[in-house]
Amino acid sequence: MAARTDRRARQGPELVSAPVLAFRDAGLTFGERVLWRDLNLEIAPGEFVAVLGPNGSGKTSLLRAILGHTELSEGEIVADGTLGYVPQQHAEDSDTMMLRGRDLVGFGVDGSQWGFGLRGIGRRRAKVDAAIEQVGAGGFAHRPLGLLSGGEQQRLRIAQALTRDPALLLCDEPLASLDLASQRTVVDLLDTRRRTSDTSILFVTHELNPVLPFVDRVLYLAGGSFRIGTVDEVMNSRTLTELYGSPVEVLRIGGRLVVVGGEDDHHCHVHAYPGDVLGTDVGFAVPGEDL
Repeated sequence: MAARTDRRARQGPELVSAPVLAFRDAGLTFGERVLWRDLNLEIAPGEFVAVLGPNGSGKTSLLRAILGHTELSEGEIVADGTLGYVPQQHAEDSDTMMLRGRDLVGFGVDGSQWGFGLRGIGRRRAKVDAAIEQVGAGGFAHRPLGLLSGGEQQRLRIAQALTRDPALLLCDEPLASLDLASQRTVVDLLDTRRRTSDTSILFVTHELNPVLPFVDRVLYLAGGSFRIGTVDEVMNSRTLTELYGSPVEVLRIGGRLVVVGGEDDHHCHVHAYPGDVLGTDVGFAVPGEDL
């Protein structure tokens, strides 16, 4: 049966330089629909891996499987360290928007649990303060979320993930709905954490260009299959044409990637507009809910 396993609990402390996360012959299906199978991937300490693919290709399900919220159909996921999760910026409910920023960060320490002793309260406060300092949110962490910009809210979500001192950050489209300045801030914060703490990053995104200078490898999911490799190995016309089963052209313009294509066997379209860049679903629209 497919499983998610803690490597340290299973094999002991001698694997200091072991991957922080490994997929072993992993597969995920829903009924007769195959999202991906035979996935073998090891993420090294400090590595930045971008996960790309059209809607419905299984990007979010990949994160859910790592977090243990979705059971694999086959194979296993082996984790070696604490996981931190950074969601995309989105509208919160009215109750959440009344929370102070530091209260949101505190949920990373204790979830929604309360009732600490005096010593516990001190340790909790220290973790929250340290995480807020890491993302430079001290100037607004005391304000309600509803009064903060999307970029400020996202910095606090990163701080929440950092309270766990994660070996791996799972980022689910953390740049969505952010302006360019906020995107740069978020990317810089994540890269700083990676460089200073050797924290690995698994970054699900529809827009590769904002993180292109930092990406070590790409995992591209599409049509029940995938490709893994460096940006140059995956993001090229030949590889994407093979993956989609229809002509796709990848261009480099001014240091950015632009993807142009046609209609594939599933009647999915690639729209090419002036300024179109890799990431906005690479122009592909797959019927059905994103998984």
